[in-house]
Amino acid sequence: IRKTKVTASEAGGITQHIGAYQVELAGGKKVSFLDTPGHEAFTAMRARGAKATDIVILVVAADDGIMEQTKEAIAHAKAAEVPIVVAVNKIDKPGADPARVKNELMQYGLVPEEFGGDTIVIEVSAKTGQNLDQLIETLLLQAEVMELKANPNRPASGVVLESKLDQGKGVVTTVLVQKGTLKVGDIVVAGPAYGRVRIMIDDKGQSMKEALPGAPVAVLGLSMPPEAGDNFSAVENEKTARDIAEYRERRIREQNVALAARSMDSLFSAAAGTNAKELPIIIKGDVQGSVEAIAGSVLKFSGEEVAVRILHSG
Repeated sequence: IRKTKVTASEAGGITQHIGAYQVELAGGKKVSFLDTPGHEAFTAMRARGAKATDIVILVVAADDGIMEQTKEAIAHAKAAEVPIVVAVNKIDKPGADPARVKNELMQYGLVPEEFGGDTIVIEVSAKTGQNLDQLIETLLLQAEVMELKANPNRPASGVVLESKLDQGKGVVTTVLVQKGTLKVGDIVVAGPAYGRVRIMIDDKGQSMKEALPGAPVAVLGLSMPPEAGDNFSAVENEKTARDIAEYRERRIREQNVALAARSMDSLFSAAAGTNAKELPIIIKGDVQGSVEAIAGSVLKFSGEEVAVRILHSG
């Protein structure tokens, strides 16, 4: 849809971040997309993506069918109670079998309309562009039926999609504005982080003065990288922001201390009578979401039982 190759610069050729971008259509209407990874290691990121969206597009390869990560994505979408539109991709490839995909979907409660169900299934090709216009029209129609609306004339609020500490820019936080209008100069709180919005950048790298509901933007100016999935909101003044952020940081610190104590108890109990050793691992990632996904996949690293204690991630 964007005419770009997102995976060209990604390790292993898969999308590893929650890519957020907005597409303007003919007639001036806009659609914002959150592109969450399909690899099974990124379960938590897909769960956050489902919670932040109004409509889920489940992309299934016509030559692969339903994979393990597809089952996870279906579960996340159902848990978030959002409508699912299925895009059966790669129909231009030899060996593509859209009919098989439709039959497999029914095993997971997604009955295509042509079979008497209420799940919209559209056969597309990202390579040739076939039926992508039909997919967009379906999204717009679904949005009209759902009467999706937001008030732009109020303080901004929304959700953090991703965050990182950039050596040159400082803390860069990608947010999705869900209500209100976010403006340069606004004071915001995001989890335990707070600060004044110094710069806003859209998905094309252009500076912005304000972001309306539905817009994904990168924000510079927060005191620290918040966690992906944290809520953010604009507040009246810096004192209010600091008080809220300090309270949240204190709560997080208390929870981490309690969790670390329980983890150590479990570790020592499991190690009793064995030669278990503790292996310190430093996880270095470009953004918070990637670090979280890698830490979560450590449990799958070994066939043995592994006790994992994360002291800090960032």
